[in-house]
Amino acid sequence: MKLHMALPGPSLLSPTSAYRLNPLLFSRRIRAPRRQVNRLQARFFAVCASENGVFTSPEIGKSFDFTSEERIYKWWESQGYFKPNFDRGSEPFVISMPPPNVTGSLHMGHAMFVTLEDILVRYHRMKGKPTLWVPGTDHAGIATQLVVERMLASEGIKRVDLSRDAFTSRVWEWKEKYGGTITNQIKRLGASCDWSREHFTLDEQLSRAVIEAFVRLHEKGLIYQ
Repeated sequence: MKLHMALPGPSLLSPTSAYRLNPLLFSRRIRAPRRQVNRLQARFFAVCASENGVFTSPEIGKSFDFTSEERIYKWWESQGYFKPNFDRGSEPFVISMPPPNVTGSLHMGHAMFVTLEDILVRYHRMKGKPTLWVPGTDHAGIATQLVVERMLASEGIKRVDLSRDAFTSRVWEWKEKYGGTITNQIKRLGASCDWSREHFTLDEQLSRAVIEAFVRLHEKGLIYQ
């Protein structure tokens, strides 16, 4: 014997009932076929690529072209997309990069924090907030001194063989070499920093700020020698 269940109104499998169950998942609007939409998107991006000569056309490239990343990043930077516009009047979002040490190249830990901070920065920037990500590098005095001493030892030179000014000069040479390497590596990761505000922890401006902060804390009795 067959049992029949009478359903009031339209069937649960009809488009109308599906829309009533969840209007967010089911829409009554007639949508274009997926293939047609994909073709339209491909044509749109192809036109953009041909106009500005920056992006690789999806109709041409069948796999991701990593060689385009540096060119795209330079274009972003040249357009000033990483600089905040404080004239908008909304509440700004500002973070400072934990400065990597100039004792060598970046490692996976740096790649992780750069990725996480870049997600936060791009999120707030896309919400329309004036967003600033301040980049920089750290001197890491003791660690840098040890690295430079090893470098001198490989040349048959001891630190005590050099004067204070000569040794300091070699340290600054090391900083210029590896500080620039670290900066370029951060850029290759796609970090959307405002590089016009880049600082090194031994820059005169930052050194004065550190002295000012310590003096104020000492006068308030919060630190002591």
